[in-house]
Amino acid sequence: MSKKALLGELLLSVITPEQLEEALAYQKEKGGRLGELLLTKFKVITELDLVKALAEQFDLEYITNLTGMKLDMELIQKFPKTFSRRFGIIPLDQAGGMVRLGIMDPTDIEALNDAERFLGMPVIPVLVTQRDIVNAVNIYYDRIDVSTEDMVDELEDTNLDHVAQELNEPQDLLDATDEAPIIRLINSLLFEAVKKRASDIHIEPFEKELSVRYRIDGILYEIIKPPKRFQSSIISRVKVMAGMNIAEKRLPQDGRIRIKIAGKDVDIRTSIIPTSFGERVVMRLLDRSSVLIGLDNIGLVDEKLKLVHQLIKRSNGIILVTGPTGSGKTTTLYSVLSVLNSPEVNILTIEDPVEYQIKGIGQIQVNSKIELTFANGLRSILRQDPDIVLVGEIRDKETAEIAVQASLTGHLVFSTLHTNDSAGGITRLVDMGIEPFLVSSSVVALIAQRLVRTICPVCRTAYHPDDEELMEIGISRDLLKDDMLYKGNGCVNCVNTGYKGRSGIYEILIIDDEIRSMITRSVDSSMIKHAAIKKGMTTLKEDGIKKVINGVTTIKEILRVTQDEVTEVV
Repeated sequence: MSKKALLGELLLSVITPEQLEEALAYQKEKGGRLGELLLTKFKVITELDLVKALAEQFDLEYITNLTGMKLDMELIQKFPKTFSRRFGIIPLDQAGGMVRLGIMDPTDIEALNDAERFLGMPVIPVLVTQRDIVNAVNIYYDRIDVSTEDMVDELEDTNLDHVAQELNEPQDLLDATDEAPIIRLINSLLFEAVKKRASDIHIEPFEKELSVRYRIDGILYEIIKPPKRFQSSIISRVKVMAGMNIAEKRLPQDGRIRIKIAGKDVDIRTSIIPTSFGERVVMRLLDRSSVLIGLDNIGLVDEKLKLVHQLIKRSNGIILVTGPTGSGKTTTLYSVLSVLNSPEVNILTIEDPVEYQIKGIGQIQVNSKIELTFANGLRSILRQDPDIVLVGEIRDKETAEIAVQASLTGHLVFSTLHTNDSAGGITRLVDMGIEPFLVSSSVVALIAQRLVRTICPVCRTAYHPDDEELMEIGISRDLLKDDMLYKGNGCVNCVNTGYKGRSGIYEILIIDDEIRSMITRSVDSSMIKHAAIKKGMTTLKEDGIKKVINGVTTIKEILRVTQDEVTEVV
């Protein structure tokens, strides 16, 4: 490997000289590697930017999408999983008696020499992003490990008394292979859930069976059905991990599990409730190591992105994000805060719960046991001289009144409401008891949103839609590009669903003088929405149609999340 130029010079195509100087000064004072500092500390480059620069510096090949490749399982079986994860190295394929080796760090010569010894042949380093290495390790080594279904089969031969004794003491997630089968089953379920990007795990008892389902990209999929006779042992294991009372089976319980899975720190909020056929478990997985999504990566594009950037630069007023549970409202607000976050402004939040920690922002968690409600917390926050306030949700009149007063006294307030569309948020505030004239003078915009699954990039294919399909959503054929739409066929990358990841669709209602007058006169929300559409507001469905035409999602997805929208041919 030849080293041609300094890394900082090679990165000047994606960063400014000022940013480089700042990073070099920080490196001189506190140490660290320049590439890692620019990536993780200053966040001015992406993993791919770093990989490309290192590839040029060391004259190496690089791969931009390892997920789309088929790796050599025979080589992977020779390679220790712990070594692969620790050093960020994985064998790719072999040719001519040499192995192409995916690596993150071309300077770790000792690790490369160890890899050669493991494989028994010379290696050719190929640069790959850390994200791709971690994903490949999780996907390929899991094929070698015992599957969840195999563990369920193993349960059939297990002595229940022995399992009950093992449950008295909590264990780490990735323990030795001789641990109790119940523990291994739960560990495997958690690992699989993280690998498949599940947001929730449901363990549901019925009269004659037990069902385990994952929620992936908003949709529930049944994974396994463990034997019914192991129900109490499985629930007890979850209770032990979440710090709950194992003996209490009549009352609902809440707990939290904090573990590390496949190199990721994961918070698991656990809820157990009693049902007719036993206790039901739902575990919400929060990846604490995940990076906040940027405002330009949540589905806002073109004019809507510009509009949101204009709105959040205001010095006062209320901006409300509306939508049902699970529609991405909190993610949108976090993205907004990450844009506004700077040493010059004081940002405080009151949330239930605090899902992700944001450096530089004061975050308070609601705690009903000590009467720390949204209203009480918001009242206290206003004594802390904030510039920007985020209220996780406006649930009652008291919280709404304080939010209105905060906005009228020079604060920019962000919050959420559970309504179907943007105009419905106005009605909700009035129904809570807020005077219409206060709503009209404090609220500056309402953003309604939904989440749609995006087509898997690996198995994405084009097709010719029929007229019936286009009529169902209201697309005229002349709007299509080359008379084609897109769908996913299903592959390993997307767990055979055809979709991977989600994107938002948005409806932004700006409160101008005409809308303000209509609110003061208590005009019906449907008339307010109609007036906003006449002024150029695009509805949720219209925004979704644009994403269908651009190949981001499918007609089926838009129809699923906008069933209450009126269809018009566009």
